[in-house]
Amino acid sequence: MGYPTRVQLIKRKESEQWYINFPAPVAQAMQFRKGEVAEWFIEDIANLVLHRLEPPASLLKKKPGTVSSPGSTNSGGPAAPPSIRRGRGGKRKASS
Repeated sequence: MGYPTRVQLIKRKESEQWYINFPAPVAQAMQFRKGEVAEWFIEDIANLVLHRLEPPASLLKKKPGTVSSPGSTNSGGPAAPPSIRRGRGGKRKASS
């Protein structure tokens, strides 16, 4: 989903300043902080790339020393045994 944003221009006697504001939902979802520094890169005539110099840590990336989830093949260790789930009638059976 996109968020339309207007480009603003403020002209002064000896200079001009261009502004593009982030809609609040975008800034909040990106966890921007007041005063944060970022860099703009021109990808092409239709696309600007905003690069954060110090982004917050990702909630999805694995941190060193954490235990991987059961059945994960990324750990290099032996695979975990199949999980046990309840079938019809309350009897347990191994999942495949």
